[in-house]
Amino acid sequence: MKNYKLIFSFIIVLISLYSCQQDNYVFDGDDTDVTDPENTELSGFYVLNEGNYETNSASLDFMDLENGVYKSDIYATANPTIVKELGDTGNDVKIYGSKMYAIINGSNIIEVMNAKTAKHLATISLDNGRYIKFANGKAYATSYAPISTDISSSNGKVVEIDTLTLAITRELEVGRQPDGLEIVGNELFVANSGGYTTTNDYENTVSVIDLSSFVETSKIEVGINLNQIEKDSDNDLYISSRGNYSDVSSNLYVIDSQSHQVKKTFNLPISNFTIDNNQLYYYSYSYVTSSATYGLINTKTETVTSSDFITDSNVKDIVSPYSISVNPISKDIYITDAGNYTSSGYLYSFDKNGVYKTKVATGIIPGHIAFLYK
Repeated sequence: MKNYKLIFSFIIVLISLYSCQQDNYVFDGDDTDVTDPENTELSGFYVLNEGNYETNSASLDFMDLENGVYKSDIYATANPTIVKELGDTGNDVKIYGSKMYAIINGSNIIEVMNAKTAKHLATISLDNGRYIKFANGKAYATSYAPISTDISSSNGKVVEIDTLTLAITRELEVGRQPDGLEIVGNELFVANSGGYTTTNDYENTVSVIDLSSFVETSKIEVGINLNQIEKDSDNDLYISSRGNYSDVSSNLYVIDSQSHQVKKTFNLPISNFTIDNNQLYYYSYSYVTSSATYGLINTKTETVTSSDFITDSNVKDIVSPYSISVNPISKDIYITDAGNYTSSGYLYSFDKNGVYKTKVATGIIPGHIAFLYK
């Protein structure tokens, strides 16, 4: 009888060890040796590739920092029974708790995965979803739906999702074609773009939503065709405007999240940005000269500290910069390159001083990064 108990105990231990192993990221597929292994709190980061519109070519890669290896198209290998794989046009990816959420715009879904294995858990229906943020066990996502160029009937919405049940619990109409969103305290700030307007009559407001009542309490007038919005360490909101692509340039604004007033206009043609600690990293891309500059803003002083902090000659190889991210531990800078927008793009990395480190091929239109902690 004792032998049976020992054998049974041994089996239980093996099952436990196997289960633990299954919870760690183990991806099959094409691997590319990229960089030296790093031993930090990060396992690595996911790269969501948007793919070409209406081709179901959105894909997911993983940069394994622990082993210095880039793993391509991991969603397909982790989920071989999903017929159309990740779907059509990946627009955002975030990790919250044990789950990863990818907004697949053209497929009208939010794909929910295990954050460590990228295995499919569920899909949430959301027409023309855009971006997602989290707070207090809830997810908040913007949606362009309904899609219309008629400015009298094209307001989009924000939905609230319970991250345990994955059910949409509340939704609220905001401005036309809402894009980025940010949470400060008990308020949700939503950047309305009006980007589908054919009459050049763009939106210029940020919707302010009380999260308790889920009611829009006010609108803040900023600039036209708003896009990204992120808070700094003082809870000021940095928000970018795309302009009208002709005589009104893109721009960057700062909003006081308490007074709801625009406190600064930078008058910089910013294409994309990210905030880490008290630094805002941005790039400005000129379609006229087909060139980009990479700058830094100190968010404490709200001043530009560098308008060209990446001087390494390798940065000139970037054809079409598409996103910028910063490693929260090492402060390495990652810039994705969409290239010709039809074939594989690239991921470039530079150290915190702007010195070139690596370049690796990605999927089509690499646009969004989510860091995975151990």
